Amino acid sequence: MNNTPSDNSHHFEDELLDEYRFDYTKAKPNRFAAQENTAKRTGVVLDDDVAQVLTTPESVNRVLRALIESMPRSADGETA
Repeated sequence: MNNTPSDNSHHFEDELLDEYRFDYTKAKPNRFAAQENTAKRTGVVLDDDVAQVLTTPESVNRVLRALIESMPRSADGETA
């Protein structure tokens, strides 16, 4: 029978070249991770038919804000 790659037992750690080993002692914190006053962003997946019409984040926000404005408000001031 032919030897297949699954027949050979590999030790992938042994095959990793030294230049690919990461020295964590030289790592720096992500300067962008803890920025204050950053806007909260939420990702939403649009259906294809909607994404064909609303092609930019600005257009999505504009339509959603118009929808929110048209919604009736409850007694406590929140949209129902």
